[in-house]
Amino acid sequence: MRPARRNRLDAVTAASTPELEADRQALIGLISDEAVFHGDFTLSSGKKATYYVDMRKLTLDHRAAPAIGRLVLDLVKDLDGVVAVGGLTLGADPIANAVMHESVHAGRPLDAFVVRKEPKDHGRGRQIEGADVAGKRVVVVEDTSTTGQSALKAVEALRREGAEVVAVAVIVDRKTGAQAAIEAEGLQWLASIDLDDLGLQPQ
Repeated sequence: MRPARRNRLDAVTAASTPELEADRQALIGLISDEAVFHGDFTLSSGKKATYYVDMRKLTLDHRAAPAIGRLVLDLVKDLDGVVAVGGLTLGADPIANAVMHESVHAGRPLDAFVVRKEPKDHGRGRQIEGADVAGKRVVVVEDTSTTGQSALKAVEALRREGAEVVAVAVIVDRKTGAQAAIEAEGLQWLASIDLDDLGLQPQ
């Protein structure tokens, strides 16, 4: 097992304890074995790719979800005053739930929220469900990001509701420009795993 490391120049933040690093290495193995598909793909950005990292296979998998919750919780643990995590439905939803449950086990509970792609056209017309985010410090989570636009759509909705978004945390950094887009909005970019960990090249 590789030793834990912090604050790598490429912004990937590895786990802070040997136990969490073991979780991270196990998750890297699962991603490599079961969530990386090779072929001809079109990404949500419209870009072409020769592989696709399908993290939803694992964010919704009982073997991976607890570790994902612990690892994302570890990413955000040094951010002062954060009370909730969430992001754009539906990719962020299982991650936010995993973090919420693991935060209770860790004794530092965080709530979760869901950002709809559009406000509801009935009921209370809400776009953000779950935790009350007005005036609160929150983190947007996502499984992986190509351009950062899904995360930024969530950030925009949260800011309209009066939330203070402090960071975007992703499981896998594809190294395709998302970090720059997020940081251009004055937000911290946090990632647990990058393409080097998976033996993949940026595309």
